[in-house]
Amino acid sequence: MTSSINLTSILITDSVGVCLLLVLMFTKGWYMPTRKKESHLLFLLMAASLFNCIADAFTSICDGTPGTSYRIALMIGNTYLYLFNLLVGIGIIYLVVSHIDKQVPKLQVCFFALVSAIEIILLMINFFTPVVFSLDENNVYSREGLYIIFIIVGLLLIFYGYAFYFISKIRNPSLGYFPAWQFLMPILLAVAVQMNVYGISLQPVSFAIAFAGLVTCLQNECIYIDKLTGVNNRYELEIIRKRLIHKKPEKIAAFMIDLNGFKQINDDFSHEEGDNALVAFANILVNVMKGEGRVIRFAGDEFVILIRRFKGDSIEPYKERISKAVDEYNDTSGKPYKLSCAIGGSTFDYHGEELSGLLYTIDHLMYKDKNVYYSNHNRRHNRQSDEPR
Repeated sequence: MTSSINLTSILITDSVGVCLLLVLMFTKGWYMPTRKKESHLLFLLMAASLFNCIADAFTSICDGTPGTSYRIALMIGNTYLYLFNLLVGIGIIYLVVSHIDKQVPKLQVCFFALVSAIEIILLMINFFTPVVFSLDENNVYSREGLYIIFIIVGLLLIFYGYAFYFISKIRNPSLGYFPAWQFLMPILLAVAVQMNVYGISLQPVSFAIAFAGLVTCLQNECIYIDKLTGVNNRYELEIIRKRLIHKKPEKIAAFMIDLNGFKQINDDFSHEEGDNALVAFANILVNVMKGEGRVIRFAGDEFVILIRRFKGDSIEPYKERISKAVDEYNDTSGKPYKLSCAIGGSTFDYHGEELSGLLYTIDHLMYKDKNVYYSNHNRRHNRQSDEPR
């Protein structure tokens, strides 16, 4: 029996995948200075995808070649191909979720672990009893009944990624630079075609194309990211304004937040420690918001938070959450100083006008809050006026 695979087609698509991934890896398009954990995960996923293309080409060349050594190599190679689809699929979803919400819920982690355990056990069983794929006496590859489980899990992961992204998009309309559908679509199309056309291999190159889209999205997002803190920079305000011009009027909650005593941290503990304080405070704000609103470093130690389509009756719960999170940080940080912040905020019925009026209002409210704080705390340079800077 001879192999029925289209070797020429497979080698061409796998070569394209290898070239594309090497370009992405060597040009360091995957690297984001303010998001090193995400960068390292992305690099590992791309490296795994590179080996996937190589393994796919290798198993295709060796398919149908008799011999014990070829049989062992084909078993290992095909097992890696199945394992790759699982682990990288989960890795991409993990990257999407953590990028949007900054943390992955424990329930999702448990689900991913359960799915991984089931598929790994099936692949281990397959070494002794063909249940996922088999090799005949001539080492010709064939799919077996439980192959469909891997397809179903792959599709579920993709649809989960889509669902999570679009739900997050509805919750936070400002989520504009991370369009998950653009890099999940090639994988979805490849799975659909490969299920129905035997003898071709599109999944390896589809992951390479997906990573190219992912890197493009992330680099585009970096234009609007503050290099120190990793939150959005003030250019994001202009993007939000342009989006809102063409939208129906909507209710917006806006906050101006400023660190109290930040100059003293710089003076007493160095500017490097001041930078550390800014990064820590930005992380606090991001963790509090958890994708509900956009955190923007406005200037120096001032941050703006915008929540579009605000449905609450009051902003006080958010102010309380921020204050509580700052207190929790102070209790566990071990720093020789305590963080404190002044918060000014309000809700607005936005009709597409300039944001300057909104910013003026929340800045004014923030300085009222700051003056209340400093009326009860000593400081070296007390700002007496509550007028905005």
